[in-house]
Amino acid sequence: MRSSCVLLTALVALAAYYIYIPLPSSVSDPWKLMLLDATFRSAQQVSNLIHYLGLSHHLLVLNFIIISFGKKSAWSSAQVKVTDTDFDGVEVRVFEGSAKPEEPLKRSVVYIHGGGWALASAKIRYYDELCKAMAEELNAVIVSIEYRLVPKVYFPEQIHDVIRATKYFLQPEVLHKYSVDPGRIGVSGDSAGGNLAAALGQQFNQDANLKNKLKVQALIYPVLQALDFNTPSYQQNVNTPILPRYVMVKYWVDYFHGNYDFVQAMVVNNHTSLDVEEAAALRAHLNWTSLLPASITKNYKPVMQTTGNTRIVQEIPQLLDARSAPLIADQKVLRHLPKTYILTCEHDVLRDDGIMYAKRLESAGVEVTLDHFEDGFHGCMIFTSWPTNFSVGIRTRNSYIKWLDQNL
Repeated sequence: MRSSCVLLTALVALAAYYIYIPLPSSVSDPWKLMLLDATFRSAQQVSNLIHYLGLSHHLLVLNFIIISFGKKSAWSSAQVKVTDTDFDGVEVRVFEGSAKPEEPLKRSVVYIHGGGWALASAKIRYYDELCKAMAEELNAVIVSIEYRLVPKVYFPEQIHDVIRATKYFLQPEVLHKYSVDPGRIGVSGDSAGGNLAAALGQQFNQDANLKNKLKVQALIYPVLQALDFNTPSYQQNVNTPILPRYVMVKYWVDYFHGNYDFVQAMVVNNHTSLDVEEAAALRAHLNWTSLLPASITKNYKPVMQTTGNTRIVQEIPQLLDARSAPLIADQKVLRHLPKTYILTCEHDVLRDDGIMYAKRLESAGVEVTLDHFEDGFHGCMIFTSWPTNFSVGIRTRNSYIKWLDQNL
């Protein structure tokens, strides 16, 4: 009996050691976040072990775990009709809210889910619930795109998927089928989905053949650049759940089908050192010492290496492609983008990407709403239902939908 108690105590102590990580007191529901992070880390470690044994790619395993615990069928309710279909060969889940008697045509949002270009799905519970809430509260048609993921495809195929599906949706006959007002369509996405939404907005902005233009874009803690992994938010949140800096850099390398041997060098900005001529002209577009306010920069210092690894950009030129990093686009590309909403979280390595993009868009004359949450963490907006219900998740979702309601 005594030995059993000792063993149980030891197991509890080990579990507590594994789960506990120091978090700022200002973060929303810290113990719940620790448990969520521990669960995700456990799934990552299982997938890495299977990868190491040569049984499967770690991202395929991790995504299998995520989808197995959260996949939801297309279930309709009295308020929202949900259907799975495809738009020009790209799978989509369509959520049709009820029309208002005084408005025969509905507004619409094309939504692109996050997950590091490699994980999650439009069909998992978190995104299904978000899009269903949007369709119901906005009386709108929400098109959630099931784009292909790493490692089955790599950059720029994810962008091609979302562009192809959105162009199909914007055809007059398709809009008529779903009773959508062609003048009230927006694009939105979170994290890597925010990256794809921003890239789509820039591509559409330059497409003279498109008759229907997007009215708004709404970017939720978007990932927007891979040139500087030492912005103040990257330095401040280097090990913060659920997206530590090292993990974000690996997502970038996976997206480009690059070499993992480069990851550590990229963490310290060796890929954009002063001797990398290809990056020289782009640094001004993300000079955070001028783009971020003093309340953000604080005492953080830029990490700019004099000499680095020039091989990285030579082997992964996609790092400097504005389609992958919308923050580095030319000012003339930003000038005619639609009204924009950007949601950022204090405890997120990507916080400064969003704030810098808001500043650059404002400088280009675009109307921007920057919605910042001091207790927010990366990914929080999709965590609104038990057991992963966070107070900041509910508040971010409500704020986001309210902005869409007022501006779309």
